[in-house]
Amino acid sequence: MTMPVDLETDAARLRGAMAEGLAARGFLEDPGWQAAVEAVPRHRFVPGFYLPADDESDRQGLTRWQPVTAALDHGHWLAAAYSDATLITQFDGEETDWENPAERHGGAPTSSSTLPSLVLRMWADADVREGHTVLEIGTGTGYSTALACERLGSGGVTSIEVDPHRLEQAASALHACGYAPTLAVADGLYGYWPEAPFDRIVAACSFRAVPPALVEQTRPGGKILLTLSGWLYGYARVLLTVAGDGTAEGRLLGGTVSFMSARTHAAPAFGNPAHWAAELPGGSRVARHGPERITAATEETFHLRFLVQSAVPDAQLTTVGDVVHLVDVVSGSAATLTPDGDGDGGWRVREGGPLRLWESVERVLDVYDSAGRPGPETFTLCVHDGGQHLRHPRLPCLSLPSP
Repeated sequence: MTMPVDLETDAARLRGAMAEGLAARGFLEDPGWQAAVEAVPRHRFVPGFYLPADDESDRQGLTRWQPVTAALDHGHWLAAAYSDATLITQFDGEETDWENPAERHGGAPTSSSTLPSLVLRMWADADVREGHTVLEIGTGTGYSTALACERLGSGGVTSIEVDPHRLEQAASALHACGYAPTLAVADGLYGYWPEAPFDRIVAACSFRAVPPALVEQTRPGGKILLTLSGWLYGYARVLLTVAGDGTAEGRLLGGTVSFMSARTHAAPAFGNPAHWAAELPGGSRVARHGPERITAATEETFHLRFLVQSAVPDAQLTTVGDVVHLVDVVSGSAATLTPDGDGDGGWRVREGGPLRLWESVERVLDVYDSAGRPGPETFTLCVHDGGQHLRHPRLPCLSLPSP
């Protein structure tokens, strides 16, 4: 790919400024990663992307996403490419015609160029070093892959992507920049056996549970860094060390981080909440805990939502007006929470189906509070004998759903 000299000059200047800013914030303590950031031209990997509009939402409350390309606004495109921001490159699995892009209203992001600080944090947390063989799950635009190639050499890097069109574009950008990692269209749920075993596996998507294939494809003493998620959109990062007997164990890592779900682990559509609510019994009870415990925009809530969804792994949550709905498409269970109207912030709950969803949530909240509200770093994930268990010395064991 040939670029005008002024573009490359401007890009180098912005790249240096981005590296300087990341270093000042503590993301480039390793000189090798700093050199990689200064060398890899991110703009080559993001010819077009979406950013939220300044007013963000339309009249229907949907996020307004504005396309950004060099043709539309060269300065905005280049500055955004070298900002520490996530750049959305695909919605709902559909490709955009970047020659004639249109504004979008709503939609689910399905591919992106992750913000550089998080990419660097991932590689650092996984303790990736010279000589390691690495499997990256989720090539995306290829920018993260390029950083790994620059740091480790292309021969040690394997990157897989489930979307063939995404991988084709990433491969073109990587090769144009002189990088030649092993690339393949593959589902991260199954790793990539042809290149296994690996010293490190790092996932740029989230899973409901640790895929067994990743443990099997990691050398004894090797590490797996991935984000666990669920249908309540609670997230937790975990760094596992694999033992010689095929088990793995590691502590949860702190910090609020979320990734798009692996497509095979994405939440299913559940239909109209009103249809589910109509089937519930008429009687209600006073809720011991209100839904704000798992919906407030705080770091603790983010962590607590992950713990709660371990108890109700197939539940999904949505709010219609002032009514909060929990729906479980697997068991056919549902619950609604409605303000009790007395002005004290209380809630009333109705539940139906084989599982009492909100009662299960309340039990987790009760023991969490009684244990002193422990943070994520105090939990250990154990993967063994076909099961995956979240352990804490003062809490009952929580099991993750079957992979």
